[in-house]
Amino acid sequence: MSIKYKDCPSYLSDFLNHIRIIEDRTIKTEEAYYTDMKTFLRFLLIENNAVDPNKIEFRDISIKDVPFDYIKSFTLKDAYAYLRWLTDERENSSKTRARKITCLRHFFSYLTNKAMLLSNNPIENLELPRSEKSLPKYLTLNEAQKLLRSIETKNTPRDYCIITLFLNCGMRLSELCGIDVDDINIENRNVRLFGKGRKERIVALNDACVAAVNNYLPYRLKEETTTDALFLSNRKTRITNRRVEQIVEECLKKAGLSNLGISTHKLRHTAATLMYQNGVDTLLLKEVLGHESTATTEIYTHINSANVRKAIESNPLADMKPDDNKK
Repeated sequence: MSIKYKDCPSYLSDFLNHIRIIEDRTIKTEEAYYTDMKTFLRFLLIENNAVDPNKIEFRDISIKDVPFDYIKSFTLKDAYAYLRWLTDERENSSKTRARKITCLRHFFSYLTNKAMLLSNNPIENLELPRSEKSLPKYLTLNEAQKLLRSIETKNTPRDYCIITLFLNCGMRLSELCGIDVDDINIENRNVRLFGKGRKERIVALNDACVAAVNNYLPYRLKEETTTDALFLSNRKTRITNRRVEQIVEECLKKAGLSNLGISTHKLRHTAATLMYQNGVDTLLLKEVLGHESTATTEIYTHINSANVRKAIESNPLADMKPDDNKK
């Protein structure tokens, strides 16, 4: 068992190992499931009166000795009580509740179909909470250009290259941090990325990306390091997700764009939106972004306000005025 999961009962550590080793999920996914399962097991302790939440902080409740009998006796009715508790006591949004229920369904499916510890899955028919659908935030073309023009840091070539790749390729944060030097192919103008579930895909590099990479590579290649990572931290190790987030935050602030709620993921939205606004169809955009389904990509069809306005103004009735009926 991993040291960081030493507080897990055996059935949970086995589940996490299955996710990481058998299903070949990422460490990030494993950690997310661990976090959500801790919440669930703490709920079981509270519901079974094994702990008093008025006498102990929620984060201090140990899950190490949660008996498997609590799991065996869990019912669909209990699942709905858990959802209500997440809403009322934890004040989780519908999106967060949906994520936690997805984790729980995976857990009980594993216990029933893989570990054979349960004869029936009590929450097989549990529906996910309906999520509020919101349009993604993104930078306009002018704002994106302003961001790029204002980048001036202690590592300008590196940071300019990072943001250029975000804005032009629409890659995920984990994909960018995972790029090795050998993943970049300047001659063929592409980069190899490893997305969700470690799925590999090749993404083309346009002129801006090639120029940014070529400008940064001389700085990167002269560094003495034991890692193959393309982007290095100041310690000459692979740059972390959090450090890239900080770089983006710093550059947005310098550009006067820090009040727009933009993050690294919103730069991915920006790339997708700008491509869609300039004629890239959803099927092609799906491949560029590495989406599993076009349903995920189709959100970008709803945010092109310029095209919506153009469509409304093209209506043949657009020229009708209130006094026209008197003529």
